[in-house]
Amino acid sequence: MLNKHSFDNPLLTNDQLVQSISQRCGLSAKLEQQLLQHGCELIQSAGIVLSLPQVAMASAQVLLWRFFHVCSLTEFSLRDVAMGCLFLASKVEESPRKIKDIINVFDYVIKKQRQHHHQQSAITPLEPFSQMFYDLKNGVTIAELQILRHLSFNVQVQLPYGLLVNYLQCLRLTSHSRVPQMAWNYLNDGLRTCIYVCYQPTTIACAVIFLAARQGQVKLPTKPAWWVVFGASLPDLYHISGHLLSLYAQPPPPGLPLTVEELLEYRNTLPS
Repeated sequence: MLNKHSFDNPLLTNDQLVQSISQRCGLSAKLEQQLLQHGCELIQSAGIVLSLPQVAMASAQVLLWRFFHVCSLTEFSLRDVAMGCLFLASKVEESPRKIKDIINVFDYVIKKQRQHHHQQSAITPLEPFSQMFYDLKNGVTIAELQILRHLSFNVQVQLPYGLLVNYLQCLRLTSHSRVPQMAWNYLNDGLRTCIYVCYQPTTIACAVIFLAARQGQVKLPTKPAWWVVFGASLPDLYHISGHLLSLYAQPPPPGLPLTVEELLEYRNTLPS
């Protein structure tokens, strides 16, 4: 019989949920959310270019959320920590990538995103012996050490993808035309929200099925309730669904800051 604790992840405390360290340092909850979403998008985009498996990209995004709930965005560069999370996750998931490749890909992805918003000319590749390259290399190296230190070397991430497949099989939904793919997409999109640091994988897997089944107008057993059989509660399913749906309602604005210095300048341009 499967140990119910074998899939447990460290979750946020009540104090962290009420007010994060970044918010205590003067960042608004909205800006913090936008920055973390942006950091996750950078990780996903860079991971795709680096041909990393989804499990490595997903683990890196969860590590980003974990780190910035014990450290402040006003003290650590979002760009450097995002690179550090992907570098670390690629090793943990046994798909290591060279640090220079991660730096070059992040630089390219960031330049491409900012070019799109400012309509600049062709992207200039990063010079391998430039000061910028050495600054980025130093940044990602320090970030990796800070991640390990502040997370007490607990960088293992249990993900709900395997659970989702098992639950879909149990509910006889694997052959449905829409629900499995929608649920899988919700798992991926949920990485840009706080759900992976607020709920265990079993609850997240149930929530994406719950939302996908509602969107696909599929009725599932209620006597007994199927989510209770899998160890989830209805309020948690509603909360997770709310986080996912709010993600689509308000995408992050363009031009978000990626370093501590950029963040300071950016905050000064915001209305008081």
